[in-house]
Amino acid sequence: MKDLGFRRAAPALAVFAAVRLLGLTVLAVWGAAVGSSPHTLLSARWDSLWYARIAAEGYGYEVVLPNGDVHSNLAFFPLLPWLERVVSAATGLSYGSAGLVVSVVAGLAAAWGIFAVADLVHGRRAGLFAVALWAALPVGIVQSMAYSESLFTALAAWALYGALRGRWLTAGLLAAGAGLTRPVGAAVVAAVWVAAVLARRRGERSWRTVAGALLAPAGAAAYVLWVGARTGGGLLGYLDVQGGWGNGFDGGWAFARFVGAKLASSAFLAGVGLVAGVVLVLWLYGKCVRQRQPVPLLVYCGIVVALALCASGYFGSKPRLLLPAFPLMLPPAVALARRRTGRAVSVVGALAVASAVYGAFWLNGSGPP
Repeated sequence: MKDLGFRRAAPALAVFAAVRLLGLTVLAVWGAAVGSSPHTLLSARWDSLWYARIAAEGYGYEVVLPNGDVHSNLAFFPLLPWLERVVSAATGLSYGSAGLVVSVVAGLAAAWGIFAVADLVHGRRAGLFAVALWAALPVGIVQSMAYSESLFTALAAWALYGALRGRWLTAGLLAAGAGLTRPVGAAVVAAVWVAAVLARRRGERSWRTVAGALLAPAGAAAYVLWVGARTGGGLLGYLDVQGGWGNGFDGGWAFARFVGAKLASSAFLAGVGLVAGVVLVLWLYGKCVRQRQPVPLLVYCGIVVALALCASGYFGSKPRLLLPAFPLMLPPAVALARRRTGRAVSVVGALAVASAVYGAFWLNGSGPP
């Protein structure tokens, strides 16, 4: 059994912290140059405001748009605002600032979990590079925001690790937590279920396998049922709430039309970039399959990718929605692990710098929806 104590994971956690600190430093310098507040950008804009309002007031707030669409805060799952409330009560921080604290801790936990999975599957060196690549993603700055991506990825990674190691109660509980964090928690549930089925086919008949599988969907089911009861919409109540935001699953048709419109306009290069990004994601997933990653990882990653690319709303959020798909980092991490250290570090360093610059540009521009 691999030692997953702090000493083994420390280099990966140090790399993650260094990449994130670089991103925050560049954001601070950029903010000083243009007169923006990094703290506001990270904790008090976009979804961060919705989470903070839930932490302060609970559910029930909504905005009615001129076209009649209703943006209800019921669309946001409760675990992050619950944690913001706890941290705020313990420290006296504002809810937005408490969200930043949660993201810092959750980011380190996510990095540790990604390292644990990659170390288990491909070895320690690949685990280190998987964490480095995840931290240096173009939209990696979201990992430092008062958003739920870091928290969800931490719960997902450790749930997957638990499932791969046969720790069924841990996997089930963490999957339930993931289901209280984001709608894509369904991907974690599916992965735990697949792992449990495979374990039983191998002859494992422990009651813990069944218990973990039953626990896994408890978080998401509880919240969705509660929303349905609150709205009077029954089992479809949460889908109605998401529909008010223009969100749905149409197999990618709306996104394809959006890309097509870009290609047919003066924003042709942006359209080409979108096509290239989708091709890269699908290519990486194909590499995951050819790499023979464990089936639970493939199921989890496949569902995250499908939900991100095939959702019908908020096209600018798709890169952010792909952040939890960390198994996509394993093929390039293995490739870097086979390179000489100097060359591999140079690649990661260049990506980290590019990520930091893009993150500062992004948050001071359109920013994440």
